[in-house]
Amino acid sequence: MRAIMMMFDTLTRNYLPNYGCDFTKMPNFERLAQRAVTFDEFYGGSMPCMPARRELHTGKYNFLNRGWGPLEPFDQSSIEILSKNGIYTHLVTDHTHYFEDGGATYHNRYDSYESFRGQEGDRWVPRGEADYSANGCRLNKSNISAVQHLANRTRIRTEEEMPSARCVSAGLDFLEHHHEKDSWFLQIECFDPHEPFFVPDKYRELYGCGDSREAFNFPAYGPVEDRYTEDEIRGLRREYCALLSMCDAQLGRLLDKMDKHDMWKDTLLIVNTDHGFFLGEHDFIGKNFPPMYDEVIHTPFFIHDPRAGEAEGRRRAVAQTVDIAPTLLAYFGLAFETEIDGRDLAGAVRGDEKLHDAILFGIHGGQVNLYDGRYCYMKSSVDSRLPVYHETLMPVNMRGFMGSEGIDRAELVDGGRYSNHHKVLRIPAASLYDKIDMKTVVYDKKMDPGQQRPLTDEALMREMDGKLKKAMAAAGAPEWQFERMGFAPAKGFSRKTCV
Repeated sequence: MRAIMMMFDTLTRNYLPNYGCDFTKMPNFERLAQRAVTFDEFYGGSMPCMPARRELHTGKYNFLNRGWGPLEPFDQSSIEILSKNGIYTHLVTDHTHYFEDGGATYHNRYDSYESFRGQEGDRWVPRGEADYSANGCRLNKSNISAVQHLANRTRIRTEEEMPSARCVSAGLDFLEHHHEKDSWFLQIECFDPHEPFFVPDKYRELYGCGDSREAFNFPAYGPVEDRYTEDEIRGLRREYCALLSMCDAQLGRLLDKMDKHDMWKDTLLIVNTDHGFFLGEHDFIGKNFPPMYDEVIHTPFFIHDPRAGEAEGRRRAVAQTVDIAPTLLAYFGLAFETEIDGRDLAGAVRGDEKLHDAILFGIHGGQVNLYDGRYCYMKSSVDSRLPVYHETLMPVNMRGFMGSEGIDRAELVDGGRYSNHHKVLRIPAASLYDKIDMKTVVYDKKMDPGQQRPLTDEALMREMDGKLKKAMAAAGAPEWQFERMGFAPAKGFSRKTCV
């Protein structure tokens, strides 16, 4: 048995033809639909990048307990479980966050890995070599990562030299050497179509993009307000679509390889993403700070599972990122030894069986959100001054250590279900509410799929409160999260400070 996961970063569902988009040119995603099951109700869990990847390894929610960070000493990694049971695991990626402080424990769970330099703010080419003539659009970011991007581009002159193309080539090389072998898992992880939307002109020409030296393709996160014109937003979206078409071409290379070696009969294939991106929808650009509307958290997901035979078509079962790890393990006849939040997707793939009564999602320090298959409940803290904590044994952020002031105030506490009952440091953290005013709202996604008309039914809000409290208790949420949401902890729930 063999398995492949091809993961893209920031693959926004609404821009894929598989989900109704009629202007993007992505023939290979359409081709994928003929071989794989398409999930209509798949969601992220913890935002953004590394929190999502922690869920891919552990099958557990991350956002209730900590923000961006590495795998923890107490975590069970699905990849490591595969390896310990004789399943060879190999990662190819151009995702730079794996090699920063906040991601440094993920890639070493694989038996082997290859990485490719040059994406976004990857500290690769000396910044003094930045070619500012390559892009002078006044709307683009101008921070260190933007300068670093312009430096990195001096080493990327052809499509074949682009990090994502090199990443996929390495994955195909693995398949060429292993397609006749058994018991392996390959993860091909492309940073594209994450911003900056840097892409060869042949893809930009598909969408009528202009001079690449003036392309609005590296937007700063924030509310749109009056910062951009409608034409500028349309231009940004065209640049994103061009990068999507390049991602589609890379997917086509993988599908060609699987066809060539007749791998469909005995190889699991997952094509997924961590999250989407706001490109002006709901008056936002970005992903980390706004409420978790569908554009960001409702993600595309495709799976070809030989356990289900030649299954294809669409599924309505509600599923999410935490379900991927137990699915991988179950495919190889394995399972976690600890409690998790995810479920094996096999039943949903075969017969659209229900997996969850409700799912949670969110970003650390922000809203706690629940979706039950119809209603999306976006719950804000009852008091923005209530404390937020990281629960961790790895006190690092994306590119650095947590501050000594917070560490000096840390307490050693019982981590409960989240830490597999090991002790953790509870370190004061920041709330998101100083960045944007988030109201508690509920949307009927059956009647209002665009989430434009929040409901005000008090009885419904009370019902959703009950479902949210139940789901948080099932996930082992810490007591301070219950307090933020205005709930008393579940009966019998205790997280004691350790002496």
